[in-house]
Parts: sequence; structure tokens; C-alpha cells
Amino acid sequence: MVGSIAAIGAGLAVIGAGIGIGQVGGKAMEGIARQPEAASKIQTAMIIAAALIEGVALFGVVVALLGNSLK
Repeated sequence: MVGSIAAIGAGLAVIGAGIGIGQVGGKAMEGIARQPEAASKIQTAMIIAAALIEGVALFGVVVALLGNSLK
């Protein structure tokens, strides 16, 4: 039972990261379309935000899987 709960937690973390990175990418493309001269600044901020989101998702997966091994 604990293993299935850990798997659900890991899956939710990955789904949340996918949604978050999709939102960041979409809004960045919208911003670049509106202001092409600011593309480099927007792209840099987008990459940093995507890396932070991915880090949080990885942390969530690790915590979910470690929660499985505690029992």
C-alpha cells in the first residue's frame, strides 16, 4: 500500500512539473512574440525558471520514493 502511495506522489510531482514547465514555456513564447528585442532576457529567465521547477519536481520524486523505503 505504501509503495502505491509513493508512486502516486511521484507521479503527481512529475505531472505538476510538466504543467509548470509548459506554462513557463508558453508564456515566454508569448512574451517573445510581443517584444522580440527582449528575447534573450526572456529566454534566460525561462531557462532558470524551468530548471527550478525541474529541481522541485525531482525533490518531490525523491521524497516520495524515500517515503516508500521508510517502512
